[in-house]
Amino acid sequence: MLTSIQEPCSESVIRSRFASAPCSKLAGRWVLVATTLASSMAFIDSTVVNVALPALQTNLNASIVDVQWVIEAYSLLLSALLLVGGSLGDHYGRRRVFLIGVALFAVASAWCGLAPDIHQLIVARAAQGLGAALLVPGSLAIISSSFPENERGRAIGTWSGFSAITTAIGPVIGGWLIEHFSWRAIFFINVPIALLIIFISLWRVPESSDKESKGLDWLGAILITFGLGALVYGLIESSQLGFSDRSVLAALAAAVTLLALFLIIEARISNPMLPLVLFRSRTFTGANLLTFLLYGALGGSLFFLPLNLIQVQHYSATAAGAAFLPFILIIFLLSRWAGGLVERYGSKIPLVIGPLIAAVGFGLFMLPGVNAGYWQTFFPAVVVLGIGMAISVAPLTTTVMNSVVQNRVGVASGINNAVARGAGLLAIAVLGIVMLQSFNHAMDRRLAGENLPPGAWQSLQSQRTKLAAASLPDELDQMTKQLIGQAIAGSFVHAFRLIMAIGAMLAAVSAMVAWVLIGTAGQKEYSRRPKAFAD
Repeated sequence: MLTSIQEPCSESVIRSRFASAPCSKLAGRWVLVATTLASSMAFIDSTVVNVALPALQTNLNASIVDVQWVIEAYSLLLSALLLVGGSLGDHYGRRRVFLIGVALFAVASAWCGLAPDIHQLIVARAAQGLGAALLVPGSLAIISSSFPENERGRAIGTWSGFSAITTAIGPVIGGWLIEHFSWRAIFFINVPIALLIIFISLWRVPESSDKESKGLDWLGAILITFGLGALVYGLIESSQLGFSDRSVLAALAAAVTLLALFLIIEARISNPMLPLVLFRSRTFTGANLLTFLLYGALGGSLFFLPLNLIQVQHYSATAAGAAFLPFILIIFLLSRWAGGLVERYGSKIPLVIGPLIAAVGFGLFMLPGVNAGYWQTFFPAVVVLGIGMAISVAPLTTTVMNSVVQNRVGVASGINNAVARGAGLLAIAVLGIVMLQSFNHAMDRRLAGENLPPGAWQSLQSQRTKLAAASLPDELDQMTKQLIGQAIAGSFVHAFRLIMAIGAMLAAVSAMVAWVLIGTAGQKEYSRRPKAFAD
């Protein structure tokens, strides 16, 4: 359902900064309104689009590869440029870069709403991702620079609370808009919100910057963006072209080359966007590997949930949007309690138990068949997965913060946030291959002994990449339509179960990573090896 819940370490980015331009209490309220609205707008747009995927397949004649790109284009620019967006604000002015991001997001949202075909929608979504990469870190930086330390905790609580609420209700509102108006409405609604944010920011939000900020790592940003882009292209397109296709091979070779160059450059320049020295910490490396596996399982697996609910289980868009609501509420309600687990037991135990519970949640998603009711099948899976993630998120944030020296907490938090987003980006591409191949094999087995009319078989062959959204010629008799429809739904459920099994495996492996690499008492590793992490 979600490509992005509130990632670990979002709040620690705020805590790690000093207030360079403290504002009055009145101005502080408006700062919170502007930054919370902006973050919520980006969070909603990264969750609500999943509910719109079935409508996009129907209205824009899109394949599963096309709708993968609708999600991936946004996530690619956001995850690759998130660290650069924060540095731009420090260097050129946080409010200025924040406003540019909001304006770009608004224009791109209008473009999404007006897109006449799936290809323009994908390009517009990429522009949205670029805007989000500027406004998301900008909103956090503005809060940190506007509030003194003794008031920052309350500001963080307000920002976090409203972000959780909007993330929860976003898919429900989006589903209602899709059901009663159009999928285009979920993009147009961003425009008036963005205009309000711009007005408040120009009126009340003070400008701030870091005069001691170092130069920007433009080369690193270019290499990571094109490297990830080539990798995602190669993986997604391989599902329909095959790995032997020249364009796929060229993209994967370019990805390996560009990503290798990125690591070489980051190791040699004086001000890298990804300081590799941080990974000398075993705990920091383990926390990020755990993040990659667990958030990859979450983002990659649940990409297919709304397709299952709407196209196979025949839920309305509103019901599909509300289906994952318990997950968000559980994380919101249990986050404070989960944070207390670290004080009592350290980070290691929660980071082993949490992912294991999440693995059980993924496993429960394998139980529903076709036409499954919500409360008996999907609801238990959502609840168990929510509990597992709730136990994991707060200890994971604490572990990342405790694994580096204080002046590197902001950078470490940003890296962990980018890892979480990048994990979902790559997982959707990889699991899309698994989903399509498994669906096709199951379909071939189910229809192997059936004597289908040539027209029906040809139509089915041409629409395999649409998965459960495949349509059939109207002239077919009702019995043949029913037979093929059952085969399509059953094949999708078969492939969906395999995806969830992989999600369960990734979550279980992340628990093993915590057991092996995370310190037993949650202590600050850098305190034992200060020199390695202070340079």
